[in-house]
Amino acid sequence: MVEFTRRTLMETSVATAVGSGFVGVASAEEDSLTGGAPMVKGQIDRLAHTALGAEVTGPFVFENGEMLFSLQHPSTDNSEPWGTAGVGWLSGHQFEYNGRNDEFEELETPRTNEEQQKVRVAGGEFEVFVQNGDPIEDGTSMWGHPETPDGTPVAEFAGTRYGAFGSNPDMNFLVPTDEEGLEGYLFTNVETSPGSIVRTPIYRDEDGWEADLDDAMNLENTEAFRAIGGTRINCYGDLAPWGNPISGEEDYVHTRVSGPATVSDVLEAGSGVGFRGARTFFNRPNPSEAQDAVDKLYGEESWSLQGSWALSGLEMLAYHLGADPVDQEDGENTREPLGDGYPNPYRTGYCVEITEPTADEPTPVKHYNWGRAAWECPEVMPDERTVYLTSDGANKGVYKFVAEEPISSYDDRMDVRGTLYAIKVTNKRAAKSLPPAAVNLGVEWLELGTATNAEIESWIADYDDVTQVDYLETHAETDWEDDLETALEEADRAVAEDGNRDYVTDEEIVEWADQYERHGPDGVDEELRRVPFLETRAAAKEIGATIEFRKAEGTDTIDDARPGDYLYIGISELNDGMTDDEGDLRMERVDGGVVYRAELEEDYNVSRLEPVVVGADAADPASVADDAIINIDNVMVLPDRRVLLCEDNSPLRRSYPNDNLWVYEPAGPKGRRDCNRE
Repeated sequence: MVEFTRRTLMETSVATAVGSGFVGVASAEEDSLTGGAPMVKGQIDRLAHTALGAEVTGPFVFENGEMLFSLQHPSTDNSEPWGTAGVGWLSGHQFEYNGRNDEFEELETPRTNEEQQKVRVAGGEFEVFVQNGDPIEDGTSMWGHPETPDGTPVAEFAGTRYGAFGSNPDMNFLVPTDEEGLEGYLFTNVETSPGSIVRTPIYRDEDGWEADLDDAMNLENTEAFRAIGGTRINCYGDLAPWGNPISGEEDYVHTRVSGPATVSDVLEAGSGVGFRGARTFFNRPNPSEAQDAVDKLYGEESWSLQGSWALSGLEMLAYHLGADPVDQEDGENTREPLGDGYPNPYRTGYCVEITEPTADEPTPVKHYNWGRAAWECPEVMPDERTVYLTSDGANKGVYKFVAEEPISSYDDRMDVRGTLYAIKVTNKRAAKSLPPAAVNLGVEWLELGTATNAEIESWIADYDDVTQVDYLETHAETDWEDDLETALEEADRAVAEDGNRDYVTDEEIVEWADQYERHGPDGVDEELRRVPFLETRAAAKEIGATIEFRKAEGTDTIDDARPGDYLYIGISELNDGMTDDEGDLRMERVDGGVVYRAELEEDYNVSRLEPVVVGADAADPASVADDAIINIDNVMVLPDRRVLLCEDNSPLRRSYPNDNLWVYEPAGPKGRRDCNRE
């Protein structure tokens, strides 16, 4: 049985802010120097740093070699334009395209307060062309702000927020409308709840990149998006080989059990106390109070509901979808339960393809058979069948999906059929408390199940009518209309101990795993085939997949990758499940993270993860940490095989607080200096 209490967690970790997962890095006092940290197999150079408080997110390089990225949640104390979130481009720098040399003198670290409050670029400037709240759609909406069906900004309602609306822009991909790639539609994710994907027309003129805000649109506010249940926490993504943007929903509340716990642990213990995660309380009235409710019932030293902070904003999603905001009273959010229109948890946590991206209203399609998790991003291989997926947070998996036919060949994406796999680390060295720099991870892929998107959508629909009223009426003996507080306490206790009976049950997950072990993934009962697609993380744990990765974030490969090329995966922090004394991974911790690469095999499979960049250790002094990576988030492979590494950092012992944009040049024959092909 797993011992998983708040006290034991907090002895080794500290809580983190929104967007960074479940538990955070240790202080330098708690850590010691780890061998091989930092380390670079090749060379890294600082191209830019972002403004104080902001991450470097959403990198994109245009056909002419110029680049943009998002200024995500900067400090509002910064001078403008650096105090407002937005998207901008690097004026004065072009990457080496079409034979042009882009050698640059590495940017020095920011020393003064003035330097730290702005974006600085080696040999150039960062020019913002769109910002949070800019009027769009002829002034009828605001950039990055979701609305109700009648056009009311959801920000006007009382209730918890998943970050400030419009302040967390991430993914950027251009769908060009000309042959040169100098004009088109920029698709930008904004991490919030409800989610936001903004399509902004942009173009390059003699003065640089400009945005046409009158014709920009919040795709989230269209009926096509509401028809699929909206989106949540849209993070990074991919531009598919066939040209459509794909947005990853980083929905942390998919966690049904916390940390390393399994559903089997719950059934063996006879209670979920000490084990439950955020998903269990999804349809609780005022769900963001779930942690407080557990603390009240079981004591402050009970356990942490993994992902519970991401329950914030669920009621905002309900209003966006059209639910009647009955729990509003004098500007306060009460505990009166929401009825019709409450979100279905199994409709979020997927990768969303934007089909017909240049149409008046693009059509979104969720790839349900890619699995349900806190997706940082997918990476679709050039075979158009294989997809690699990384999930953010603590004790998460890395996944692979393989379609039976090229995805673009399906006229209806709901007909896409394929198999979902979870990663399994197989080499014993990973469990020997070795420094991460010294360990190549051997991996294989455990098959979870095969289905079409349409099949899974039909299973999801079974839970469409579940509401906050059901939470009370299913789990409480007291009539909530007579005594809401007593009924809510009864329901909280029943759900914590016996599970949420409104959704897939503990017993169904364990029975699926039992049948899987006896008969294989194709031999389970028909009604249990839904389990690995709706409860992906919990199912993968039950069959022994390595659900121990900590903040597996950006993943990318060269656009026309062939066997022999590399897939890169950024691990933002290597701690928690990757460094404890349980499971397949038991390495020494490196809180600055690691970048792995995996050589693509003939069938686009990968079987080994090699560390090529290791970040700073928490105990490293500023003289080391200042020029080492810390917490790599998005990664992007350039056509010449260099790799952009974007930071979302806890500055550890750096002398400055800013996040950097690094250019990594791999060493060896498959680096930049040997990229010509026959």
